[in-house]
Amino acid sequence: MHYALAPRTLFFSHYFYTGLRIATGVVGLTFLAYGFADLPTAMAVAIGALCTSMMDLPSPLRHKFNEMLAGVLTSSAVALLVGLCSPTQWLLRAVIVLVSFVASMMTVYGRKAMPLQFVALFVMMLSSDAAATPLQALRQGALFFAGGAGYMAYAMVVVWILRRRLKQQVLAEALYELAAYTGIKAGCYDMANPLPAQMERLVRRQSLLAERQQASRDLVLRGKPRADEAILVRVHYAMFDLYELVLSTHTDYALLRQHFADGPVLPLLGKLIGKAARDIESMAYAMTRNRPSYADVDYRAELRALDGALDALPPAASEDEGAQAVLRATSNKIRAMIAMIARLHAASTAPDGTLPTAAAADQTPFLTQQRYSIGILLSNLRWTSPTFRFALRVAMAISVGLSSVEWLPYRSHGYWTALTIAVILKPSFSMTRQRRVDRLVGTLIGCLLTAVILYFVHAPALLIGFLFVATAAVPTFLSIKYRYTAIAASVQALLLIGLTMPHSAGAIEARLLDTLLGTLIATFFSYVLPSWEYQNLPRLVRAVTDANRKYLAAAADLLLGRAVDDFHYRIRRKGFMDSLANLSAALGRMLDEPEDKRRAPAELNRFTVQNYLLMAHMAALRLLLQRYADAMPRAEVEAALEDAFAKVRASLGAAPQAPPPAPDGRTVWIAAWPGWAPLQRRLRSLQEDAAQVAQCNAAIAALLARDNRRRASKTARAGWN
Repeated sequence: MHYALAPRTLFFSHYFYTGLRIATGVVGLTFLAYGFADLPTAMAVAIGALCTSMMDLPSPLRHKFNEMLAGVLTSSAVALLVGLCSPTQWLLRAVIVLVSFVASMMTVYGRKAMPLQFVALFVMMLSSDAAATPLQALRQGALFFAGGAGYMAYAMVVVWILRRRLKQQVLAEALYELAAYTGIKAGCYDMANPLPAQMERLVRRQSLLAERQQASRDLVLRGKPRADEAILVRVHYAMFDLYELVLSTHTDYALLRQHFADGPVLPLLGKLIGKAARDIESMAYAMTRNRPSYADVDYRAELRALDGALDALPPAASEDEGAQAVLRATSNKIRAMIAMIARLHAASTAPDGTLPTAAAADQTPFLTQQRYSIGILLSNLRWTSPTFRFALRVAMAISVGLSSVEWLPYRSHGYWTALTIAVILKPSFSMTRQRRVDRLVGTLIGCLLTAVILYFVHAPALLIGFLFVATAAVPTFLSIKYRYTAIAASVQALLLIGLTMPHSAGAIEARLLDTLLGTLIATFFSYVLPSWEYQNLPRLVRAVTDANRKYLAAAADLLLGRAVDDFHYRIRRKGFMDSLANLSAALGRMLDEPEDKRRAPAELNRFTVQNYLLMAHMAALRLLLQRYADAMPRAEVEAALEDAFAKVRASLGAAPQAPPPAPDGRTVWIAAWPGWAPLQRRLRSLQEDAAQVAQCNAAIAALLARDNRRRASKTARAGWN
């Protein structure tokens, strides 16, 4: 379950703060406008504020200003355009198609542009509900602008005042995700959990963790930190150091399960990591409450039991010696994790500590950049572009939805049908499928709940209170549980009708029927001009492979001392993680599509896991060399690393680099240095997993090529027939 869905954490999350801020701003502006004008004017101002509030997302201040300004201008322009065209039916239909298409094309700019698409469609539907004179259209557009600009000014002031609090909450969310990720790792030591399934869960969670960590970077590291934000910067960097440690323990589960399945060691390791996950969560919990975090998890009993179990191990036979060494190395890593978590707690309690040296470097490569070039949009105006096909799909579906209401045997709110279509139809089939279920169930529950409220509650003040709660709930749950948002949106719309038109009958039944009609239309059009996930697989697999090679090259430079610091390494690691997250997300979406549209799911899952293992091996190598830095035979270690990296590059198909220096006899075994044996084991595992990545890549390419030949053959036969 998402951390923000628990009552214990919901009211301290940035999701609740955002919902409360939006409800206060929208309802407050509505009452302010109503104090100076009539109800229709106040409602127009409220809609403008509501549209702008959809762009009120956790973002850096400059980005937030640009996003909300785009919302203000878009809602005002669309309201004016549709209002001016509303008297002429054929012109209005043409504008509806055009606005639907252009708004949906804006999704080419990524997730941040999706609310802007909905803003344009929402305003278009409301403005097309009744014909307006040119003067009325100008007035409506001006009121939308006033409401949007007023909300924008209010939100920017509130967010500026609470900017440190927002950074705290987003950083805490990244810590919650790290805790959940660590908790899944604890399950890898439980023999009751099949390892492949557990590894798949781990990789999926890592994708979500990478997204939350990026949000933390964008807020905490952007610009020069103020004095009261130094703690956040230190905690942020300590979190990434801890993540590297957690990642490094992700390589030897199969070997440990094979040799220690029946003993007490694996349950003890699982308990320790499970406690570490709860410890990290306690840190996130304290941060959401704006207070220092103190370690209150006691590991001593499990550590003593682990020491006893390690001492009780029988003398290792030759085939078990490596497993025992891995077990002791894993024990050391877990102890290092516990020590790092203590550092994480300490970072939150030292207001005057020094900032990490990395904080002084240019963080631009790590931060999300806004890029809204018109060239990106124009380059996607082609038949093969998934965004272009999605825009056509939405334009056709909304046109059909608005036209169909003329033939209904009951009084329909046409924009409810079109709004349902806009909510359900998403660029991917899997998102459309999930939204369809959530919208139907949420609308049904919302209508029943509103019927109960209107039956028992008649006092306007109480109804306004329920309206405020619903208005706050809509944005609160939008990105974590859309079904709750659908419930709140239905309550919000029906309460507004109940307050403004108290004698309006049949609104609840009409909303249910309109939602059902919109769902049917959206379901039909989800199969029109579809873009299936398998069509993007070759590009995503190539992106992972390229990012993998760059990451391994940067890691080799770091480990071989050719890099001054780890800055370039961290950039390449981020790129590798992002590419893996994109492929993993596409694989998850593909599994929600019809069965005949799925391609090589087992091979793709194995490919993502094996690439993830490579990243874990490099993290483990880095920590190994740090742990055994004393008396390290540098020349021999570098020769072994060079040889292993050359073989890995050959496996992954990278261009060969200059040959490493010829090793002498001492590279086979150096008994005086205790790190030599674990280094050799780690390098062998690295090479084996690189070979597995290459095999998975070849298998995926073969399956996709065979599928392309089959489809080409079917097309050719259809042409002959």
